[in-house]
Amino acid sequence: MTTLSLTLPNSIRRHLQEMADLDGVPVDQFIASAITEKISAMTAETYLRARADRADSAAFRAILDRVPDRPPVAGDE
Repeated sequence: MTTLSLTLPNSIRRHLQEMADLDGVPVDQFIASAITEKISAMTAETYLRARADRADSAAFRAILDRVPDRPPVAGDE
């Protein structure tokens, strides 16, 4: 484990403590979880962008052109 010193404005520290309390975890665990979520989101975005860059838009359009044109099912509109 690594110790990290972090300076936060008092208002953010109060909100951080409130959110950690609501989540039922210590502040350091809440921060670690938040950072993990951010890393995961950024990693997923990078992966999806790389996949999108390799996409064949003409092939995708050809697949979509085969989908029948009909109204949406009730509740899906």
